[in-house]
Amino acid sequence: MHAPPKRAARRNTRPVRITVIAVGLALTAIPVTAYAGGLSHQAAPTPAAAAPKTAAATGLDDPAKKEIAMQLVSSAENSSLNWKSQYKYIEDIDDGRGYTAGIIGFCSGTGDMLDLVELYTERKPDNVLAKYLPALRKVNGTPSHSGLDPNFTKDWVKAASDSAFKKAQDDERDRVYFNPAVKQGKADGIGTLGQFAYYDAIVMHGDGGDSTGFGSIRKRALSKAKPPSQGGDEVTYLNAFLDARVWAMKQEEAHEDTSRVDTAQRVFLKKGNLNLDPPLDWKVYGDSFHIG
Repeated sequence: MHAPPKRAARRNTRPVRITVIAVGLALTAIPVTAYAGGLSHQAAPTPAAAAPKTAAATGLDDPAKKEIAMQLVSSAENSSLNWKSQYKYIEDIDDGRGYTAGIIGFCSGTGDMLDLVELYTERKPDNVLAKYLPALRKVNGTPSHSGLDPNFTKDWVKAASDSAFKKAQDDERDRVYFNPAVKQGKADGIGTLGQFAYYDAIVMHGDGGDSTGFGSIRKRALSKAKPPSQGGDEVTYLNAFLDARVWAMKQEEAHEDTSRVDTAQRVFLKKGNLNLDPPLDWKVYGDSFHIG
Protein backbone atom coordinates (compact mmCIF):
# COMPACT_ATOMS: atom_id res chain seq x y z
CA MET A 1 0.00 0.00 0.00
CA HIS A 2 1.29 3.46 -0.85
CA ALA A 3 1.37 6.41 1.49
CA PRO A 4 -0.88 9.25 0.33
CA PRO A 5 0.72 12.55 -0.65
CA LYS A 6 0.36 15.74 1.32
CA ARG A 7 -3.14 16.93 2.08
CA ALA A 8 -4.76 20.19 3.09
CA ALA A 9 -6.13 20.58 6.57
CA ARG A 10 -9.87 20.71 6.84
CA ARG A 11 -11.40 22.95 9.41
CA ASN A 12 -14.94 23.23 10.61
CA THR A 13 -15.48 26.96 11.02
CA ARG A 14 -18.00 26.71 13.83
CA PRO A 15 -16.64 28.73 16.80
CA VAL A 16 -15.09 26.75 19.60
CA ARG A 17 -13.59 29.02 22.20
CA ILE A 18 -12.86 26.94 25.28
CA THR A 19 -13.14 23.17 25.32
CA VAL A 20 -12.29 21.20 28.44
CA ILE A 21 -11.65 17.47 28.52
CA ALA A 22 -10.43 15.69 31.63
CA VAL A 23 -7.79 13.04 31.17
CA GLY A 24 -7.11 10.78 34.13
CA LEU A 25 -3.41 10.57 33.39
CA ALA A 26 -3.00 14.17 34.46
CA LEU A 27 -3.52 13.20 38.08
CA THR A 28 -0.92 10.46 38.30
CA ALA A 29 2.04 12.59 39.35
CA ILE A 30 0.32 15.16 41.54
CA PRO A 31 -0.48 13.19 44.72
CA VAL A 32 3.00 11.66 44.80
CA THR A 33 4.66 15.04 44.53
CA ALA A 34 2.48 16.67 47.15
CA TYR A 35 2.86 13.82 49.61
CA ALA A 36 6.62 13.59 49.23
CA GLY A 37 6.91 17.33 49.76
CA GLY A 38 4.79 17.12 52.90
CA LEU A 39 7.09 14.52 54.49
CA SER A 40 10.34 16.31 53.73
CA HIS A 41 10.38 18.26 57.02
CA GLN A 42 9.94 15.11 59.11
CA ALA A 43 12.50 12.65 57.85
CA ALA A 44 14.61 11.90 54.84
CA PRO A 45 12.63 9.78 52.40
CA THR A 46 13.62 6.23 51.71
CA PRO A 47 14.90 5.43 48.22
CA ALA A 48 11.43 4.16 47.29
CA ALA A 49 9.77 7.37 48.47
CA ALA A 50 12.34 9.42 46.59
CA ALA A 51 11.17 8.04 43.26
CA PRO A 52 10.80 10.55 40.41
CA LYS A 53 8.23 13.23 41.20
CA THR A 54 6.95 13.50 37.64
CA ALA A 55 5.05 11.01 35.57
CA ALA A 56 7.25 8.36 34.01
CA ALA A 57 8.00 8.97 30.36
CA THR A 58 5.61 7.27 27.99
CA GLY A 59 5.24 7.02 24.25
CA LEU A 60 2.42 8.36 22.10
CA ASP A 61 1.14 4.80 21.81
CA ASP A 62 0.26 4.79 25.51
CA PRO A 63 -3.60 4.73 25.46
CA ALA A 64 -3.99 7.97 27.43
CA LYS A 65 -1.42 9.76 25.27
CA LYS A 66 -2.98 8.46 22.09
CA GLU A 67 -6.33 9.88 23.18
CA ILE A 68 -4.65 13.24 23.70
CA ALA A 69 -3.12 12.99 20.22
CA MET A 70 -6.52 12.34 18.67
CA GLN A 71 -7.95 15.38 20.45
CA LEU A 72 -5.06 17.63 19.46
CA VAL A 73 -5.39 16.72 15.78
CA SER A 74 -9.16 17.14 15.92
CA SER A 75 -8.77 20.62 17.39
CA ALA A 76 -6.88 21.61 14.25
CA GLU A 77 -8.86 19.57 11.73
CA ASN A 78 -12.37 20.09 13.11
CA SER A 79 -12.21 22.85 15.74
CA SER A 80 -13.35 20.31 18.30
CA LEU A 81 -11.80 17.85 20.73
CA ASN A 82 -14.59 15.38 20.03
CA TRP A 83 -12.72 13.36 17.41
CA LYS A 84 -15.09 10.41 17.72
CA SER A 85 -17.87 12.47 16.18
CA GLN A 86 -15.87 12.74 12.94
CA TYR A 87 -16.35 9.22 11.55
CA LYS A 88 -19.34 10.57 9.58
CA TYR A 89 -17.62 13.76 8.40
CA ILE A 90 -17.37 14.20 4.62
CA GLU A 91 -17.08 17.17 2.28
CA ASP A 92 -15.08 18.53 -0.62
CA ILE A 93 -12.98 21.36 0.77
CA ASP A 94 -11.83 22.43 -2.71
CA ASP A 95 -8.20 21.52 -2.18
CA GLY A 96 -7.85 19.39 -5.31
CA ARG A 97 -8.10 16.11 -3.39
CA GLY A 98 -11.76 15.31 -3.96
CA TYR A 99 -13.79 14.32 -0.93
CA THR A 100 -12.18 14.56 2.50
CA ALA A 101 -13.78 12.37 5.14
CA GLY A 102 -13.58 10.53 8.42
CA ILE A 103 -11.48 10.84 11.55
CA ILE A 104 -8.23 11.60 9.77
CA GLY A 105 -9.30 13.16 6.51
CA PHE A 106 -9.24 10.21 4.11
CA CYS A 107 -9.31 11.67 0.59
CA SER A 108 -10.86 10.25 -2.56
CA GLY A 109 -8.05 11.81 -4.59
CA THR A 110 -5.06 10.55 -2.59
CA GLY A 111 -5.66 6.82 -2.30
CA ASP A 112 -6.21 6.46 1.42
CA MET A 113 -10.00 6.62 1.10
CA LEU A 114 -9.82 3.85 -1.49
CA ASP A 115 -7.65 1.76 0.85
CA LEU A 116 -10.15 2.33 3.65
CA VAL A 117 -13.20 1.27 1.64
CA GLU A 118 -11.31 -1.76 0.32
CA LEU A 119 -10.49 -2.81 3.87
CA TYR A 120 -14.08 -2.26 4.99
CA THR A 121 -15.32 -4.33 2.06
CA GLU A 122 -12.89 -7.15 2.79
CA ARG A 123 -14.31 -7.34 6.29
CA LYS A 124 -17.94 -6.69 5.34
CA PRO A 125 -18.58 -7.33 1.62
CA ASP A 126 -22.20 -6.18 1.62
CA ASN A 127 -21.50 -2.72 3.05
CA VAL A 128 -23.17 0.40 1.66
CA LEU A 129 -19.88 1.80 0.24
CA ALA A 130 -18.73 -1.31 -1.63
CA LYS A 131 -20.54 -0.29 -4.81
CA TYR A 132 -18.35 2.81 -5.04
CA LEU A 133 -15.05 0.95 -5.28
CA PRO A 134 -14.84 1.10 -9.10
CA ALA A 135 -15.46 4.86 -8.99
CA LEU A 136 -12.95 5.39 -6.18
CA ARG A 137 -10.31 3.60 -8.24
CA LYS A 138 -11.04 5.83 -11.25
CA VAL A 139 -10.97 9.13 -9.37
CA ASN A 140 -7.83 8.28 -7.37
CA GLY A 141 -5.25 10.96 -8.05
CA THR A 142 -7.85 13.48 -9.19
CA PRO A 143 -10.38 15.87 -7.59
CA SER A 144 -13.23 14.27 -9.56
CA HIS A 145 -16.51 13.05 -8.05
CA SER A 146 -17.31 11.00 -11.14
CA GLY A 147 -19.28 7.90 -10.18
CA LEU A 148 -19.58 9.07 -6.57
CA ASP A 149 -22.27 11.71 -6.77
CA PRO A 150 -25.04 12.17 -5.87
CA ASN A 151 -25.32 9.63 -3.03
CA PHE A 152 -21.77 8.87 -1.88
CA THR A 153 -21.80 11.44 0.93
CA LYS A 154 -25.15 10.17 2.24
CA ASP A 155 -23.92 6.58 2.12
CA TRP A 156 -20.72 7.54 3.91
CA VAL A 157 -22.79 8.94 6.77
CA LYS A 158 -24.82 5.72 6.84
CA ALA A 159 -21.66 3.62 6.94
CA ALA A 160 -20.35 5.71 9.85
CA SER A 161 -23.06 4.25 12.08
CA ASP A 162 -21.54 0.79 11.54
CA SER A 163 -18.98 -0.23 14.16
CA ALA A 164 -17.11 -2.21 11.50
CA PHE A 165 -16.57 0.95 9.47
CA LYS A 166 -15.41 2.86 12.53
CA LYS A 167 -12.94 0.07 13.29
CA ALA A 168 -11.69 0.17 9.70
CA GLN A 169 -11.10 3.92 10.01
CA ASP A 170 -9.20 3.40 13.26
CA ASP A 171 -7.08 0.66 11.75
CA GLU A 172 -6.18 2.60 8.60
CA ARG A 173 -5.36 5.70 10.65
CA ASP A 174 -2.97 3.63 12.71
CA ARG A 175 -1.43 1.73 9.81
CA VAL A 176 -0.82 4.70 7.52
CA TYR A 177 -0.26 7.57 9.94
CA PHE A 178 -0.05 6.86 13.66
CA ASN A 179 2.14 3.75 13.82
CA PRO A 180 4.76 4.99 11.32
CA ALA A 181 5.04 8.30 13.21
CA VAL A 182 5.51 6.61 16.57
CA LYS A 183 7.97 4.09 15.16
CA GLN A 184 10.13 6.77 13.54
CA GLY A 185 9.91 8.96 16.62
CA LYS A 186 11.13 6.18 18.90
CA ALA A 187 13.92 5.35 16.45
CA ASP A 188 15.01 9.00 16.60
CA GLY A 189 14.97 8.91 20.38
CA ILE A 190 12.31 11.58 20.81
CA GLY A 191 9.57 11.45 23.43
CA THR A 192 5.80 11.73 23.35
CA LEU A 193 5.65 15.35 22.18
CA GLY A 194 8.10 14.69 19.37
CA GLN A 195 6.20 11.59 18.30
CA PHE A 196 3.06 13.71 18.17
CA ALA A 197 4.83 16.33 16.06
CA TYR A 198 5.70 13.54 13.63
CA TYR A 199 2.13 12.23 13.64
CA ASP A 200 0.56 15.62 13.00
CA ALA A 201 2.99 16.20 10.14
CA ILE A 202 2.17 12.88 8.48
CA VAL A 203 -1.56 13.55 8.87
CA MET A 204 -1.29 16.85 7.02
CA HIS A 205 1.53 16.22 4.54
CA GLY A 206 1.52 12.47 4.03
CA ASP A 207 4.73 10.50 3.71
CA GLY A 208 5.23 10.65 -0.02
CA GLY A 209 8.43 11.55 -1.78
CA ASP A 210 7.61 15.18 -2.50
CA SER A 211 9.53 18.08 -1.00
CA THR A 212 6.90 18.82 1.64
CA GLY A 213 6.14 15.25 2.70
CA PHE A 214 7.00 14.03 6.18
CA GLY A 215 10.22 12.36 5.05
CA SER A 216 11.45 15.58 3.47
CA ILE A 217 10.48 17.61 6.53
CA ARG A 218 12.47 15.26 8.73
CA LYS A 219 15.49 15.40 6.40
CA ARG A 220 15.35 19.19 6.49
CA ALA A 221 15.38 19.06 10.30
CA LEU A 222 18.26 16.57 10.33
CA SER A 223 20.32 18.99 8.26
CA LYS A 224 20.04 21.50 11.09
CA ALA A 225 20.21 19.37 14.25
CA LYS A 226 20.87 15.84 15.44
CA PRO A 227 18.12 13.82 17.13
CA PRO A 228 18.78 12.21 20.53
CA SER A 229 19.50 8.87 18.84
CA GLN A 230 22.55 10.54 17.27
CA GLY A 231 23.62 12.29 20.45
CA GLY A 232 21.70 15.50 19.84
CA ASP A 233 19.60 17.57 22.23
CA GLU A 234 15.90 16.73 22.02
CA VAL A 235 14.61 20.31 22.37
CA THR A 236 17.05 21.62 19.78
CA TYR A 237 16.10 18.90 17.34
CA LEU A 238 12.36 19.37 17.84
CA ASN A 239 12.69 23.10 17.25
CA ALA A 240 14.48 22.29 13.99
CA PHE A 241 11.71 19.86 13.05
CA LEU A 242 8.97 22.37 13.78
CA ASP A 243 10.86 25.00 11.77
CA ALA A 244 10.99 22.58 8.86
CA ARG A 245 7.31 21.79 9.30
CA VAL A 246 6.35 25.46 9.18
CA TRP A 247 8.41 25.88 6.01
CA ALA A 248 6.57 22.97 4.41
CA MET A 249 3.17 24.34 5.42
CA LYS A 250 3.93 27.70 3.88
CA GLN A 251 4.61 26.08 0.50
CA GLU A 252 0.88 25.53 0.02
CA GLU A 253 -1.84 28.14 0.36
CA ALA A 254 -4.16 25.70 2.16
CA HIS A 255 -1.58 25.39 4.95
CA GLU A 256 -0.63 29.04 5.33
CA ASP A 257 -2.06 29.23 8.87
CA THR A 258 0.67 27.58 10.95
CA SER A 259 -1.02 27.99 14.33
CA ARG A 260 -1.22 24.23 14.90
CA VAL A 261 2.55 24.49 15.27
CA ASP A 262 3.06 28.05 16.52
CA THR A 263 0.40 28.22 19.25
CA ALA A 264 0.12 24.53 20.02
CA GLN A 265 3.16 22.24 19.59
CA ARG A 266 5.66 25.06 20.03
CA VAL A 267 3.91 26.11 23.25
CA PHE A 268 4.32 22.63 24.73
CA LEU A 269 7.95 22.54 23.64
CA LYS A 270 8.76 25.92 25.19
CA LYS A 271 7.33 24.69 28.46
CA GLY A 272 9.59 21.64 28.31
CA ASN A 273 6.59 19.31 28.26
CA LEU A 274 8.31 16.60 26.22
CA ASN A 275 6.04 13.94 27.69
CA LEU A 276 2.88 15.81 26.65
CA ASP A 277 1.50 15.69 30.17
CA PRO A 278 -1.77 17.45 31.02
CA PRO A 279 -2.83 20.07 31.77
CA LEU A 280 -2.45 21.30 28.21
CA ASP A 281 -3.56 24.68 26.90
CA TRP A 282 -3.22 25.73 23.28
CA LYS A 283 -4.81 27.65 20.43
CA VAL A 284 -5.54 26.74 16.82
CA TYR A 285 -6.92 29.32 14.37
CA GLY A 286 -7.50 31.57 17.36
CA ASP A 287 -9.71 29.05 19.20
CA SER A 288 -8.60 28.08 22.71
CA PHE A 289 -8.52 24.50 23.99
CA HIS A 290 -7.73 22.81 27.28
CA ILE A 291 -7.11 19.26 28.38
CA GLY A 292 -6.98 18.99 32.15
